[in-house]
Parts: sequence; structure tokens; C-alpha cells
Amino acid sequence: MMAENDFVYPAGIKWTKQRKAVYEVLSGSEEPLSAVQIYNLILQSGSEGGYAVSTIYRILTVFEEKGYVEKSTFMGEDTVMYEWKRNGHTHYAVCLGCHKKLPLQACPFEHLHLAAESDEFLVTGHKLELYGYCKSCKNNQLFPNKGENSRKN
Repeated sequence: MMAENDFVYPAGIKWTKQRKAVYEVLSGSEEPLSAVQIYNLILQSGSEGGYAVSTIYRILTVFEEKGYVEKSTFMGEDTVMYEWKRNGHTHYAVCLGCHKKLPLQACPFEHLHLAAESDEFLVTGHKLELYGYCKSCKNNQLFPNKGENSRKN
């Protein structure tokens, strides 16, 4: 993990060693993580002391209440995922094979002004997920070459 001086911790909460470790994992991740994934990454980093998965959940609850993280679930997964809120937001393409989450480069709703569209509904946010197969899963056994399939029949 990086040295404590390398981070500017958001104001508004007491920054314990455990909270700093969770922050470092989440802010350094390119995709949403579950509490168990965060816990395992902290353990792998060799960080010392006082961790249990329940501690991670409590920290994530505080971060969510303060608006630091976004909590979501993805289709086909029962696990809640957490992502550190950066400037703006991120949409993902989710692989149905390996469950890898690939961030989309831009928000397709960026140029729409949905709030101005209707007096009957106030848009406060949105979520977009695309589902399919990553390059690795597409090239593996999930999609065998059509020529091979036709020879087997």
C-alpha cells in the first residue's frame, strides 16, 4: 500500500487505520468490489491488525452514508458491490462468463437533459449496464468456431 502521505483523505469522518486501508483499496480499484474482495485485498497487502469482514461492512456503511461510495448489484450476481465515487460516474460492460466489469469510456446519457423533459418526473440519477462476453471468454469454449460446430453435426 502507498504511504499515508500519498493520500488526501476526504473530510467528514475519523480516518482510522482500517478506514484508510479500505479507502486505498477502493480508490485504487478500476472496478467495483465486494466487501469480501476488499477484505482479501487488504489481507494480501500485508496490512496489520483488526480486520474482519464485518469491519469492512461497517466501514462501507459509513462511506455510503457520507456519499463517498456507490453501492450496486449487477444482473445475475447476488453480491453487493462498492465503488469509490470519483468525478462523475461510470457505466460497465459486464461479462456473463467471468463476471469481469469493463468500464465504458463515456456515459451515453451525458448529452440528454432528462430533468428538463418532463414536469411529471424528476430524474436524480441513472444506471446503465451492458451484458455480453469479454474477449477472453468469447475466444474460449463459450463460442466455438462456427466451422467446427457445423462439422460436428
